[in-house]
Amino acid sequence: MLKEQAKLFNRLSMLTDLFVVCVAFLAAYEIRDHFDQGLRDIRFYLWSFFVIIPLWYYLLLRWDLFSSIRKLTVFELFTRLFNVHLTGGFIVASIVYFVDRDRYSRGFLLIFILCAFVLLFAEKVLLRFALGWARSRGYNTRNLIIVGTRKKAARFLKLLEAHADWGLKILGFVRVSEAPLGADFDTQKILGKVADLIEICKAHPVDEVIFCIPKDYVVDVEEYLQQLEELGISVRIVLDIFDLTFYRKEVSFFHNDIPILTFHAKEFDAQQLLIKRLVDILGALVGLSIAIVLFPFVFLAIKTCSPGPLFFGQKRVGQGGRLFTCWKFRSMYIDAEQRKADLLDANEVAGCMFKMENDPRITGVGRFLRKTSIDELPQFWNVLKGEMSLVGTRPPTPDEVSEYADWHRRRISIKPGITGLWQVSGRNEIKDFNKIVELDLSYIDNWSLWLDIKILIKTLYVVFSRKGSL
Repeated sequence: MLKEQAKLFNRLSMLTDLFVVCVAFLAAYEIRDHFDQGLRDIRFYLWSFFVIIPLWYYLLLRWDLFSSIRKLTVFELFTRLFNVHLTGGFIVASIVYFVDRDRYSRGFLLIFILCAFVLLFAEKVLLRFALGWARSRGYNTRNLIIVGTRKKAARFLKLLEAHADWGLKILGFVRVSEAPLGADFDTQKILGKVADLIEICKAHPVDEVIFCIPKDYVVDVEEYLQQLEELGISVRIVLDIFDLTFYRKEVSFFHNDIPILTFHAKEFDAQQLLIKRLVDILGALVGLSIAIVLFPFVFLAIKTCSPGPLFFGQKRVGQGGRLFTCWKFRSMYIDAEQRKADLLDANEVAGCMFKMENDPRITGVGRFLRKTSIDELPQFWNVLKGEMSLVGTRPPTPDEVSEYADWHRRRISIKPGITGLWQVSGRNEIKDFNKIVELDLSYIDNWSLWLDIKILIKTLYVVFSRKGSL
């Protein structure tokens, strides 16, 4: 019954959300029309409405905003809705650009996105608090019995106590051993032993049984699963296998059949990665356009300064150890790679990286190109091809990677970037390679679209102020 109620709630939430999107569309038109009496009749914008409704439905569904929101914080709601409207706004703006670029009101579209975001956020927050208020008075709650009285059970208990608004009520605990109870269970009700679990469930109004059994205890859970199924009681099992701090753990089913516990070395959301890729493509097109405009001047400057090719291609290590050719405008003499061996003693970075402030291999024009970062414009071609990203870790050479310690290699678990946390953190002042890797790993562990945006803004400041550039 509760499962059917949840499905009904999800459907009602879906209809309510889509209704709010419709209201936002109409409100945006009225607001824009109030400030611009020359706005075309709303009928000219209805075609975009029939794009927006299915698109917003898909995005809200993908970010799991139709299901129960009781486990989401207000900040998580804000973040998910921000991602929905950032993605939706980008897609709709792209469609408008190709369908009705000259006559479609950009102000109307922007106001709609803002209205939809504000109204949906207000609706979700009000609903969340209303449901929390109802559950605090005993409505729409689920009664739980927890099997286990050890560390995992205590951790589960603290989580539920910290989120009383979830509507999950603990009826009591069932012991699986005679070991002394910890201090966490001094005020908790102990219902009995695991051998009496079925009778305990019959004697209490229980909706779910949660098994929090330590891995060093052997309990025939399958036997209890069969009996609890007959009683119509849901069962959840808290896994107690490995407690690894840096991994993100995910439980899934392979081919909807075989349960698999996955440990992810990095936590990237698939939808945000899609947005990141779209931003990369847009940024690459802008960057390549700038490169085309500057091409004649760069060509003449490089050819006048020193003989050799215009572009310099070097093998770099990309995501997962994949090799690719990283392109730049040539800023060194053509024998630079051969002369590097003679300059190793002058390396200013401690570790698996070569950097020299007054590198004699750099040409006069090359020094200017590096100072202004113009030499890196061809890397936008690598970004467009998907070998690099606008923001990421520094792409190392194969020689550097061959000298890595094991913990260094996690920095090549993502796509390298034209810019990154190291580049905007005063890269010339950092002389320890381990510090560079720590910055890269910090980027990986704390990645978000907002972090990318901040790094891009800081990069523009660094480039135009010429701080931190070589």
